[in-house]
Amino acid sequence: MEHTYWHKQLPGKPLYPDIEWSKPERRDLAGKLLIIGGNKLGFSAVAESYETSLKTGVGQVKVLLPDCLKKSVPPTLLDILFAACTPSGGLSKDALPELRAASDWADAVLLVGDAGRNAETVLAYEDFIRGYSGPLTVTRDAIDLVKNDPALLVERPNTLHVASFAQTQKLFSGVYYPKILTFGMQLMQLVEALHKFTITYPCSILTLHQDTLIVAHGGEVVTQPWQEPMAIWRGTVATNAASYWLWNRAHPLEAVTTSIAN
Repeated sequence: MEHTYWHKQLPGKPLYPDIEWSKPERRDLAGKLLIIGGNKLGFSAVAESYETSLKTGVGQVKVLLPDCLKKSVPPTLLDILFAACTPSGGLSKDALPELRAASDWADAVLLVGDAGRNAETVLAYEDFIRGYSGPLTVTRDAIDLVKNDPALLVERPNTLHVASFAQTQKLFSGVYYPKILTFGMQLMQLVEALHKFTITYPCSILTLHQDTLIVAHGGEVVTQPWQEPMAIWRGTVATNAASYWLWNRAHPLEAVTTSIAN
């Protein structure tokens, strides 16, 4: 049975070549990305995301970190903002003014993780997400941080989840979606589930299952073979997706799909 909503992309052969061709050549036209993450025990994903976004072609990139990292930041991170942190080293509720001011500057925001698990950090992230309406990409443990209110993410327009399969399971179960995802399910079954889920909810999802990346938005689903799972866990897949979406605000499916083609 042929599913008209299921599209298949091969590595190196983008389904939507116009997206790649329309990539801005001038930095001043290539958008502004804010990357949020880090805690006192680590910010390697934030640093890698910063480098990746600039290499991908984002015009301006700023990073917002907890202020307890001021003495730990490498000189390669140039555009850094600091905000209040909790005693355990994550962002605190007092960081909200800086979060909001930085997001007002940006055209899009990436919550890249390494956020820590402090309850106050959870509240800070939840309050920030509620107050921010622009394009938001969420990945790694930043997804887990707001797991107590999954509807906050899945019911939010302009939201891309770059999630593990287990995190995608939790998103489904967290909003009591009637389809149960299992690790043993066939790819076709997952494609159908994501097709129906993204008709029901306005978010976009990028996840990995059985060596296949799956992108879903608005009921349309794209799959591509994928052999680099660590690129997802490091945050580089999410960074590339956020970057391409920055240049194609009205076409999240096409932008995210193109970002994984090369």
